[in-house]
Parts: sequence; C-alpha cells; structure tokens
Amino acid sequence: MWRDEDGIIAVLTALALTVLIGIVGLALDVGMWYRSNRAMQNAADAAVIAAALNGTGSFGAEAKAVAAQYGFVDGANGITVTASNNQPCPGGATDCYQVTIAQATAQVFFSPVIGNFTPSLAGAATAGGSQTHSYCLLALGGSGTDPAITGNGVPAANLDNCSIMSNTGMTCHGHNTGATYGDAHTTNSGCGNTQRSNVPAVADPYSGLATNIPANTCGTSASSFATLNLWGLPAVTTTMTLPATTIVCGDLQLLGDVTLHTASPGSVLVIENGKLNVGSGFTLKTEASSALTIIFTGPTVAGHSYTHAPTGGGTLDFNAPTSGTWSGVAIYQDPALTTGVDISAAGGSPTWKISGLVYLPHSSVTFSGAVNSSSNGASCFALVVDNITINGTGEILKTGACAAAGLNLPTNNVGAIALLQ
Repeated sequence: MWRDEDGIIAVLTALALTVLIGIVGLALDVGMWYRSNRAMQNAADAAVIAAALNGTGSFGAEAKAVAAQYGFVDGANGITVTASNNQPCPGGATDCYQVTIAQATAQVFFSPVIGNFTPSLAGAATAGGSQTHSYCLLALGGSGTDPAITGNGVPAANLDNCSIMSNTGMTCHGHNTGATYGDAHTTNSGCGNTQRSNVPAVADPYSGLATNIPANTCGTSASSFATLNLWGLPAVTTTMTLPATTIVCGDLQLLGDVTLHTASPGSVLVIENGKLNVGSGFTLKTEASSALTIIFTGPTVAGHSYTHAPTGGGTLDFNAPTSGTWSGVAIYQDPALTTGVDISAAGGSPTWKISGLVYLPHSSVTFSGAVNSSSNGASCFALVVDNITINGTGEILKTGACAAAGLNLPTNNVGAIALLQ
C-alpha cells in the first residue's frame, strides 16, 4: 500500500495550485493596494491645494470635503484625513499646508490564502504659495512711508487672530505683535507669527464708499464751522434719537454720557470740518439694536485747517450697521481729506470699544491702547491707515465675527498655489 503511487500527481497538483492561487491572489491584492494608494495620493494632492486656496480657519473642513469627493471620508472604513497649516516648506519657510490621508488596514481579498497580509496605506501632500489672507490691519502707505507698519518695542502686543498687511514694508522691534500673518509688499522685518515679504500690494477696498457721503449742507466759508456743537448734560445720561442722517458743522463735543437710538439699519453722523471730542469720563454709546457710522469730511476752506478725528479722554462704545450702504463701517475719514487726519493716541484717547471698520486712509496713527468690541456689537474690528506705529500693548480684539458684523475685511491673494511634495 505504501508503494502504491496512484493519485500522487493529483496531490502534488493540489498543493501546487494552492501556492499558485495564493501568489495570484497576492498579486491581485497588491495591484488593488497600489491602485488604492494612488487614488489616496491623488485625493491628498487635491485636498491640500483646496486647503491652501482656502487660506482661512476653515481650511481643514475644506480639505476633508475634497477628500470625500474622491471617496476617502474621514472616520469611515478606518480612514483618517488630517489637514495642517504652518508646516515646513521645501524652501525652508513654515507657511505651507499639508494633508495626509491614511487607512490603518487595507482591504484584502485573496492574499489570506498564503498568509495574513493587511498593510496600511497613506498618501500625503504639501502645498504652498497662494493663500487668501484677510487683514484686520492694512497700511496703504500712499504717503510713501516705509515701513508703513512699525512695532516699537511692543513687548506685550497681542494681535491674536489678526493678520496685518503693509503696502510698503513693516518692521517690529523686540516682539512680532502676535499677528497670525505679517505680509509686506517690500520687506517684513520681524512682524507676525508667519512673516512674508514681496507679496502683492492691496488696493484700497473702501475708497469707493466716498460717493455715498451725504451732501454738505454747511457751506464753504470759515464761519460755517465756527460754532461748537454740544451734546449731553453733565452728570446725566442723555438719550438721543438720531434720524438716518445727522450733519454737524464744525466740532462736536460731549458734555456728558450720550446714548444713541438710531434709525434702521443705522444712522449716519457726518461731522463737517470738525473733530469729535469725547470728554474725559464720558461715553458715546449706541443702545441695543442701534448702529452708527461716523463720517469725517468737509470742504477746503482757504487759510483754515481742521481736525477730522475723534479726540478726548472718554470712550467710544458703538457698533457699525450690519447691512445697508455703510454696512460694517464704524468710522470713515473722507479719502479726499489729507490734512488734520492724524491720530496720536488711537485706542487710548478716547478709548475704543468699536465693532466694525475704522477707515483712516491718509492718517499717520500711533496706536497705544486696546480695542474691544462694543457693548452691543459683534467681535469684529478692522483698521485701515496710511501708516501706523504700534506701542505698548497694542491689543486688537479677535476678528472672528466680522461676517456677523456685516464687514468684508480687506483680503489679498499672496501668491500662486504650487504642489510642493
């Protein structure tokens, strides 16, 4: 019986076929793994480009949405999609985006015939270059001042969640201000957590609003602006109702606390050839459901100069309208004004509790205080100047609620997107 060799070929064939089937099965699985890995890499490439183009706080959600379009859904079938910003770039910078798509255990079909092969798959990509940055501080630099943004020591400056842009250069001594991005058209020397030079200049996004300034009803002679306009009463909180448009000829001074009830969506206060003097200890405030835009403007009067700015030791506590012509605009200096527009103690004299845009296109500003949101407004602040020096704390509130505040922040596409790895 032991010497009977009948059927041995069948046994050997069966054993050989088992090995052959396993090898073929492994080859098929390897081919599918390669195909899946290639698809995963393509998805990572597309997702990282989308993240870099987004350039905002929602870049991660955008990357995951694009990966899902390729069939790789974060959290499904063992797949994880991870998106990160401020990653190392091949050239040494640290402002790139990276997306990684991974699957801990790949699908297997035939290979278990010859063993337990369950590899993990991953695809990763890095992109940089083009990012759309939104700015809470924009220095237009039309006067040619370079640097148009200067951080003068600023040991405790905090511009967290705020990016800054200069149409010339920017220089920060001792502290980078804490801004998310510091972008300069020429050279950035030490400003921002992520610093970039040679980015495109930003055109003034708000100059066109000047066509909506109400017509001057004061006249054009010096006598038209000689009267001191007074609001409020000492030691009394005065509530005033403003029509849609109020025009004041010359200086406006507060004698006490003034709370404004305004028209809807907000009232416009036009100060022709005058300053707004908020006396020490006094507050100009909008009540709940009210909003205000303050416009400084005025005709040229030969032989006379005027101050076109808020002054005094009190507090401005108001929010811009969230819709309408002046949506998001709190203070607007007429871009036709080129003198009497500088501010030497922004955020401190008076104190700024403002929700919205402060537009000072030809102003040299010294910023020494802090800006907080108004009592009844969203957390949003933007400042446009010719040039600015930041001293002291120089704190600007977070700008995450500008959409709710009705303000479109200045933006800039800082370069062309490139897939780097």
